[in-house]
Amino acid sequence: MGVLTLNDLRLKLDDKPILNGLDMDFWEGHVHAVVGPNGAGKSTLASVVMGLSGYTGIEGDIVFEDESIRDLGVDERARRGITLAWQEPARFEGLAIRDYIKASAKDKREDIIRLALRSVGLNADEYIDRAVDKTLSGGERKKVELASILAMKPKVALLDEPDSGIDIESINRIFEAVKLLKDGGTTVILITHSMAVLDQAEHAFLLCHGRLVDKGPVDKMKRYFEDNCLSCDHKNPTLHTLGDES
Repeated sequence: MGVLTLNDLRLKLDDKPILNGLDMDFWEGHVHAVVGPNGAGKSTLASVVMGLSGYTGIEGDIVFEDESIRDLGVDERARRGITLAWQEPARFEGLAIRDYIKASAKDKREDIIRLALRSVGLNADEYIDRAVDKTLSGGERKKVELASILAMKPKVALLDEPDSGIDIESINRIFEAVKLLKDGGTTVILITHSMAVLDQAEHAFLLCHGRLVDKGPVDKMKRYFEDNCLSCDHKNPTLHTLGDES
């Protein structure tokens, strides 16, 4: 059993099945990827694991470090060491980047905060006193959020579309940060439809229509990107469309 295990996990939203009997085991200290077509349930899965509002009415179980967390709120899950980096990072008007990172950092020293910023390719002198607001680009906010996760040193980090809306140089910095998280013992779960992001993982799960249809080494999952799908026993109108999901 891994650090995080999903047992027959099911979720309905507006009486529509979104997640259908997922059994998934995420190994401690590894980088996993969750891939699949548009509407497969990838981002929903991340929201359910984090315990976000609107995603708590589940069946089945979520087991973290051998203990069920299905009835715990998002704050308690965060305290236990689970965090989620959003596909579109939040803005916090008036909150300095220094204070944003310090709020969740294990070690709140200034040099640790600066190191986290440098690790994602941001000049600490330039950014540490800026606000986490609309003056930052989407890519800059994503880097700041990832810096906060590096300083947090969580046990499990869910990264939803970590390469979305950023340039090639920034993508490489984010991939370096993923390696730093892994080297620090964090289990990283990459929610993605990108081959480049998949390449950062060691193991992957393929979702389609809310179901787990395949899992295994990354090289095996690359067939999905080559063929746009793997055969399964139902029809999905979005099966051949890769993209983000709500």
